[in-house]
Amino acid sequence: MLSAITPAAGRLLISEPFMPDPNFKRSVILLTEYSEGGAMGFILNHQGEYLLGDILPDVSYSEIPVYTGGPVAANTLHYIHRCPDKIEGGVEIWDGIYWGGDFEQVKELINTYQLKEDEVKFFTGYSGWTPAQLDDELREDAWIVANKFEADTVFSNGEHNVWKEVVISLGQRYAHIANFPENPLLN
Repeated sequence: MLSAITPAAGRLLISEPFMPDPNFKRSVILLTEYSEGGAMGFILNHQGEYLLGDILPDVSYSEIPVYTGGPVAANTLHYIHRCPDKIEGGVEIWDGIYWGGDFEQVKELINTYQLKEDEVKFFTGYSGWTPAQLDDELREDAWIVANKFEADTVFSNGEHNVWKEVVISLGQRYAHIANFPENPLLN
């Protein structure tokens, strides 16, 4: 049985190892909002099938991966970054991690090679919860909440290891689940 602590914007949600919803299989989600009105975040470790240039043909650097932020509004594009000195108007959601900002600036910075891949992360769609839904899921032990993590984890492109690394970083209490097989029936 996994336990959880109170979530807040800027925290990570880590899915339990056998979550039945394939949208959230071994997911690490950065919460961007958490309030009485509901919660919102982006899956950090599910790289989508498109690169930024596939979605925005006017962007010259087309090799930036785009992640599947979640199953809600899959036709929308979102981004987080860690360079408020380059991108104006972003909202700080965690120590040095910003959500949104001037999108025209972002495109210009990419086109002039002034924005590195490890400074920004793009998502199609997002993960969303109605009021009290996430709290209910936490009581059901569907998620672990991580209050401490490195910004490098958020901007990592090693999608296959992120879930495991974050689980291990939670300490000995959770480290053993990092090695659970994806399908317990094959054990």
